[in-house]
Amino acid sequence: MEKKYRFLSLAGFLFFGVGVVVFGWYYLTSLHKNIVTEEKAPVAFLVPTGTHFEQLVDSLTAKGYLKYKHPFLWAARREHLPQNVHRGRYVLHNGMSNKELARKLAMGWQDPLHVTLSGTIRTFERLAHVLTRPLEIDSTAMLEGLRNDSLIAAYGFDSVSLRAMFIPNTYEVYWTVSVERLLDRMYKEYTLFWNEERKEKAKQIGLSPLQVSTLASIVYEETKKTDEMADVAGVYMNRLRIGMPLQADPTLIFAAQDYTIRRVLKKHTRIESPYNTYKYKGLPPGPISVPSIEAIDAVLGFNKHNHFYFCAREDFSGYHNFAPTYGQHLQNARRFQRALTERLKNEEKSP
Repeated sequence: MEKKYRFLSLAGFLFFGVGVVVFGWYYLTSLHKNIVTEEKAPVAFLVPTGTHFEQLVDSLTAKGYLKYKHPFLWAARREHLPQNVHRGRYVLHNGMSNKELARKLAMGWQDPLHVTLSGTIRTFERLAHVLTRPLEIDSTAMLEGLRNDSLIAAYGFDSVSLRAMFIPNTYEVYWTVSVERLLDRMYKEYTLFWNEERKEKAKQIGLSPLQVSTLASIVYEETKKTDEMADVAGVYMNRLRIGMPLQADPTLIFAAQDYTIRRVLKKHTRIESPYNTYKYKGLPPGPISVPSIEAIDAVLGFNKHNHFYFCAREDFSGYHNFAPTYGQHLQNARRFQRALTERLKNEEKSP
């Protein structure tokens, strides 16, 4: 009886010991906080297209994200990660368990990122670069999409009007988004932006949404000061109203496709182009850049005044002097030209 008792006690002790070992191994491989990030801050881990399981593990190890490699391998196999490596951008948090990370990767639970469309965007090359800067797709693929006539025609645009489809803002997308899906998203945002209220405002001022964006692109090129955009828009609306040429210098720079031009000269006004608003009355065929939301709304709510001219202030503040007559405008222009000439001379003298 005593031997039987001893045997049961030993068996129980061994069973308990095995249980402790099994639980310890399970804890180490699944529940243990095995993921380490620099300064304990969240980090984005990228899994490019075509990545194999071994490459994924090597990358995690090389970046120092795994405190212990082998326990993660065991957890990864339990979550079937070797057969289910999904490309994507995954945010890793300091202290994640092996199970949490392995499951996240195996299920393809990506974390979105932000694409910010902002700044001066005149060319499709620049647009492609800005759109794809944080994404897996490169600017070359995006540029091909922007130049694909049949693709952009599906959205109701062509190469002339396409800049109007992009509304500067910050958008949440996945790192793996395709060219087509990204364009779908941009078009969706365009339709949301041009709601009934904005369409009605455009109708009231006698312009289509495309024409509003076209004029807004000129306004945006003329001034980055949001508090005077409505005044600049008012000047151009006055010119359109009486059939006066817009004579917008930014359209000449666009026509010349030379964005290094700092001073528009007489020769530029002779460029043969539908974008030459010195030669041709009315609005150019399409936007000369991607206009800001502020510029679009400034056109829709332009200030009604009697000014037909404006010229950059001689203090180079970015603001403009407005004038109702050509004579007053000439006085403003001469002051600015003198200041600009002096400034350019000083720049040439500088080492």
